Amino acid sequence: MTRPLSVPLRVAFYAPLKPVDHPVPSGDRQMARLILRALGLAGCAAEVASDLRVYDGAGDAAVQARLMADAAAERDRLLRLYEAEPERRPSLWLSYHVYYKAPDLIGPAVARALGIPYVVVEATRARKRLSGPWAGFAAAAESAIAAAALVLCVSARDRQAVEAYRPPGQRVETLAPFIELPPVPPLRAAGHPPRLLTVAMMRPGDKLASYRLLADALGRLTDRPWTLDVVGDGTAADEVAALLAPFGARVRRHGACPAEELSVHYRAADLLLWPGLNEAFGMVYLEAQAHGVPVVAVDNAGTGTVIRDRVGGRLTGPTPDDYTAAVAGLLADPAALPALGRSARADVEARHGLPAAAERLRRLLAEPFDGLADRVAV
Repeated sequence: MTRPLSVPLRVAFYAPLKPVDHPVPSGDRQMARLILRALGLAGCAAEVASDLRVYDGAGDAAVQARLMADAAAERDRLLRLYEAEPERRPSLWLSYHVYYKAPDLIGPAVARALGIPYVVVEATRARKRLSGPWAGFAAAAESAIAAAALVLCVSARDRQAVEAYRPPGQRVETLAPFIELPPVPPLRAAGHPPRLLTVAMMRPGDKLASYRLLADALGRLTDRPWTLDVVGDGTAADEVAALLAPFGARVRRHGACPAEELSVHYRAADLLLWPGLNEAFGMVYLEAQAHGVPVVAVDNAGTGTVIRDRVGGRLTGPTPDDYTAAVAGLLADPAALPALGRSARADVEARHGLPAAAERLRRLLAEPFDGLADRVAV
């Protein structure tokens, strides 16, 4: 059980990439909500400071200028609010997911003005973006990350970059991605044919590339018995539909699903397939394993954060041959899938549950800060 902080912290929480009340579900929105839950369990009085979304996915200078102006107005609003209502004045500011497309243009300046610590969870440093269409936003992201007294990294890849450029005195720690665990799934035998599941947004870039790799692998396994349910939607839905069309009725597309319906799909599945090219970590992997479903993903610094090879499923090389071989090996022995799913669930319980994350946050936030927020501001 998490022991609350002896002196509760009043935390101003902010998610520049996707506010907690954003209408489109995603791993970012889910993680932001989970951080708020974990802060509450740790004994913090957490309040969402702003719902201003600061995101430019296209590298548009006009969009960035508008968002910078909006952020300046929001900073002024918050400072007036805290002056007028001192009982709402935070003792710490915590922002989730800061990077060059979604910098924190509010938190560092407010923290500096109030003289309180500034903390970032999931910071991604991309110094190569300091030139080019995102130069202004990239500089703001770098400045914000440098302003943090404490940076909590969710993957080894991000931690390496943060540590390489951290200013003197900045604390850098790891906070493993986490999830609110569903009830323990009932014991079940593998289905016949094996029921495969994919859960992912459909958008250009790495997501579409992962769907291409998935379709390539399945195309080499048409002689095996399997069915595939696909949950997800997005701007690349037509391209995904074309990739999966050759498999006919073996593939069922369900579009985006609410959490309750998604849980039904997990409980019915024997194996989750999602290559996850360049995933930061992938909440879908935690969700599947928590439901007792093993997973197959391409091994990288993100997926390896939440999947242990041959414990929660399989981590593979990046080529279609690699991915196909891993899936084929599991399809060849479907009776082994339930046991692999049970080990996946046990691993998520031990390393990625909400109570463990709340205790980790409690310990980290209970340590003293050196006030780096006084020194650097956007």
